[in-house]
Amino acid sequence: MNCKQFNNIPLEEVLASLGHLPTKQNEKEAWYLNPFAGESQASFKLDKRINLWFLHSEGIGGNNTDFIQKYFSYSVKEVLDWASAQNFSSFQQQTQLPAQSLFEKAKRLKPDYRIDEIKELQNDHLKKYLQERGLSENIYPYVKEVIFTVKGKQLYAIGFRNQSGGYELRNSFYKGSVLKKDISVIRFEAENKLSGVKSSHTDNIKPDVNPTTGNNVTDRKAAVFEGFIDALSFMELQKDFIGDLLILNSTSLVKKVIDQLKSYRKINLFLDNDHAGLKSKSEILKSFPSAIDCSKIYSGHKDLNDYLIYKTGIKANTAEIVAKFNSETFKRESLSQAEPSEVVQQRSGHFPTLPDEAPNHQKIQKENTRDENRDSLKQEDIQYYRRKR
Repeated sequence: MNCKQFNNIPLEEVLASLGHLPTKQNEKEAWYLNPFAGESQASFKLDKRINLWFLHSEGIGGNNTDFIQKYFSYSVKEVLDWASAQNFSSFQQQTQLPAQSLFEKAKRLKPDYRIDEIKELQNDHLKKYLQERGLSENIYPYVKEVIFTVKGKQLYAIGFRNQSGGYELRNSFYKGSVLKKDISVIRFEAENKLSGVKSSHTDNIKPDVNPTTGNNVTDRKAAVFEGFIDALSFMELQKDFIGDLLILNSTSLVKKVIDQLKSYRKINLFLDNDHAGLKSKSEILKSFPSAIDCSKIYSGHKDLNDYLIYKTGIKANTAEIVAKFNSETFKRESLSQAEPSEVVQQRSGHFPTLPDEAPNHQKIQKENTRDENRDSLKQEDIQYYRRKR
């Protein structure tokens, strides 16, 4: 068996032989849990039309040979030896197009979406989605509302622009992108911090030339993120930051970010605490050993946004408890359920703030019982002494 023959075998059959079954599928595509690492949401996509796969969580993909090479860490020869030893039912009767034609067909495929409108954020459902992610209205100027149609169904999503004019899309039920995939860069100046005028998306950083080395270097700081939700979370947490935010939008674009980071002297990394994030961080640190890994700040959380949700959740719960305690409704309800003596105390403003300030009826009952038992023992001792005499 050669590579061409092996790549013509449906990858669906190869995956099934290894014990991997799709979590959902249709006639065009199938979704699997990551075959290379554990995960709870399917990120491995198989396009049945062209028999190619793409792992969204790591930004990699390819054909059957590429898959088995990564799966077993095999060389091409070892992949073909393994494939020859399998009993694939479709090997003898291959009906799919040759590999070269598959790539030509992929290029001819038209996108299955249409962008209908891009406007300022107005949709209340999208605003609620951002609120659930711990993001306030301060970040509205940095996103757009994108209305688009996929397979005849119109949808709306938060849109975040990249350097090539494409958009990353998010809502409560959808995660994707439209137009060309690329990184995003946001520049923060001293006069346009989050609390003031909005900063600008920039298509290219224009660094100064270092007169000593001749290299293009800027004294500006760079903060690197995997996704734009994490970048917006950073903006909520660090309102006084001055520098540039670089967003990968896909871990497959880490090399492009590395190339752009050559323009900075100080680099801070805020990447995800998962396999893909750790891999991207490792690649960046190889090129920039002095870069600062900031993931310890949100250790124990998947990413910076997860940490933000945790922090805002605590504040929200505390504020809710305080507000409820101070509300007139709470006071009325507590008065209606209180004993007469407690009502007098509450109306006069005297609340038992500590548990032991209020009468402990169980403790009193226990002490009374102990006293009764002691008196009873005394009587028994007297009776016993009299009998002895």
